[in-house]
Amino acid sequence: MSWLWALIVGGIIGWLAGLIVGRDIPGGVIGNIIAGFIGGWLGSVLLGEWGPAMGGFYIVPALIGAIILVALASLVFRSMGRSRG
Repeated sequence: MSWLWALIVGGIIGWLAGLIVGRDIPGGVIGNIIAGFIGGWLGSVLLGEWGPAMGGFYIVPALIGAIILVALASLVFRSMGRSRG
C-alpha cells in the first residue's frame, strides 16, 4: 500500500510543479508522477533530505527538484518545437 501512497504524492508534486512553472507536463497523470519521482530524486541530491516527509518524499526538496525538472523540460520541448519549423 505504500507504493500507492508514493504514486499519489509523486503525482501531486509533479502537478504542483507544473502549476508553479505554468507549463503542462507531457503525459498527463503519468507525466506528473514521473516528474514527481525524478524531481524528488533531483531535489534530494541537490538539497538533501529535510523538511516534512510524506509517501517517501521530502516535500520541499522534491517540489523544488520537480520545478527545476519541469522548467528544463519545457525549455527543451519548446526549443524542439521551434527547430522543426
